[in-house]
Amino acid sequence: MAVLLLPILLPVAGGLLMFCFKGFENRKVRNIYVAAVLAICTAVTLTVDFSVDGSLTLWKITDTASITLKADGLTRFFAVLMSIMWTVVGVYAFDYMKHEEHETRFFAFYLIVMGVLSGIYMSANLLTLYLFYELMTLTSLPLVLHSLTKEAISAGKKYLFYSVGGAFLSLISIFYIYTKCTVADFTAGGFIGSIPEDDKGMLLIFIFLAIIGFGCKAGLFPLQDWLPTAHPVAPSPASAVLSGLITKSGVFVLIRLIYFSIGADFIRGTWVQYAWMGLSLLTVFLGSMMAYTEKVMKKRFAYSTVSQVSYVLFGLSLLNADGFTGALLHVVFHSVIKDGLFLVAGAIIVYTGIKNVDELKGIAKRMPTVIWCYTFFALALVGIPPASGFVSKWFLCLGAIEGDFGVVRFLGPAILLISALLTAGYLLPITINGFFPGNDFDYSTCKKCKVSPLMIVPLVILAIAAVLFGIFPDFIKSGIEAVMGGIL
Repeated sequence: MAVLLLPILLPVAGGLLMFCFKGFENRKVRNIYVAAVLAICTAVTLTVDFSVDGSLTLWKITDTASITLKADGLTRFFAVLMSIMWTVVGVYAFDYMKHEEHETRFFAFYLIVMGVLSGIYMSANLLTLYLFYELMTLTSLPLVLHSLTKEAISAGKKYLFYSVGGAFLSLISIFYIYTKCTVADFTAGGFIGSIPEDDKGMLLIFIFLAIIGFGCKAGLFPLQDWLPTAHPVAPSPASAVLSGLITKSGVFVLIRLIYFSIGADFIRGTWVQYAWMGLSLLTVFLGSMMAYTEKVMKKRFAYSTVSQVSYVLFGLSLLNADGFTGALLHVVFHSVIKDGLFLVAGAIIVYTGIKNVDELKGIAKRMPTVIWCYTFFALALVGIPPASGFVSKWFLCLGAIEGDFGVVRFLGPAILLISALLTAGYLLPITINGFFPGNDFDYSTCKKCKVSPLMIVPLVILAIAAVLFGIFPDFIKSGIEAVMGGIL
């Protein structure tokens, strides 16, 4: 099973090599090299047989604790999504990073983080998962710090403190699980059997702490504040993967914790489930409200991520098939849409220098293709059929209405609807003002920008995907159904 190491070692080794040779300071050489590494890693991820029953133990610490790799359907789902999106954003970054300093350092860490994320997806148990989860924080920190400005350093500190603090809460919970339960590799449906009633109450407390801790990366209240701080200062390709993919690592870890370790049945109907639902819905609403009032473009998109990723967490907290389906559909759709939105922001900033939404009047006259792509992303995120966001939100509402959750049956869909209206309120005016700036607008200022194909092509691909995934969602749903087997 040494093949399990390839998706981890290839990008990590590829990134580390970039620090060793001065030849990578040549932009053409570096871009060809990074493109080759991304292509190889994506090909490996797409071709590795994750269905093979086997594991690879790297370090046996005790009889019950080890660092072990193992792959399953959930691994494939997240690894394939990550590798494809990482490659698309990487191609965009080739042109974008020409306008930044320290390009080699950026791409080196960009590759390293890709490998660490693969390690998270291939972790066989909670201890291995925690190790790669912490490594992800440390290796992605340079992407936030990249410009080394005062604002970037401050944002990096907040990102680090929030992430380590959240992980510490989760580590306490992992310790308790290891001492009270017969710990095994991740198992569909969980590995916790019957435990004494006195221990059950304490275990529920630690499970809730773990949800809060791991939820930090997913932007769950009250540890969400790092997102709107880190995104505006990072280069736009870094903002894209932070929002579209790294936040999903928190989602992935919670799936492993609840559905493959604790077991959905253990918390179903308990105060933990209802508290998780409540925090998710609160975050959905607060994130949308903050995005609606925010004027800085990338910060607005970051608050939007806070809200939209909690759609996923709400679906997972329902602990039923429709909620789970809606959650994983939204993982894919949000990754595509939000990566696209941050890449749009990057193109606007690079070619016009505009960072505030109030200054975007007439922007479609200068960058028509970019703003058309933005419009498709906006419609999909709002949930206008047949775009992708509608499908995932439909399943999330079904999961809430069909469950026995009391007032949450109606409160959940209501908050999702309010959030969708707010999403329309903070995204669509950019399109309207961009194409129709008004009679008093000075059109002589609208000199058309010639945007690089390396930026345009990824945007067009993502915009098409944002629509087509909503029209043809069945192939994604089939993958989700394979993941769901035995966990509910």
